[in-house]
Amino acid sequence: MDKPRIKVDFNERMEPDLVLISKTDERTDSEGNIIKLSTGTFVYLYEYNKYDDGEEEYLFAEGFVELNDKLMNKHAKWSCRINDKGIVAKYT
Repeated sequence: MDKPRIKVDFNERMEPDLVLISKTDERTDSEGNIIKLSTGTFVYLYEYNKYDDGEEEYLFAEGFVELNDKLMNKHAKWSCRINDKGIVAKYT
């Protein structure tokens, strides 16, 4: 299986390179597969936004799953540490 692609909200970042990804131990990827989350799992992240003016925004990142032990946000169990490629934006 290819690396999982998980939809996220990049506005839910706790740090510039740390985004919340799940409240539970499982997420559904972009193809409908159930992904079991564990520390160190490599994942691709994406977000899609369509604006009133018709512009579409695609955001992409990749990184490794981490247990959310920051206590800054107790409602999410898992987060993803985005690698040094950062968040890439494409507009159409």
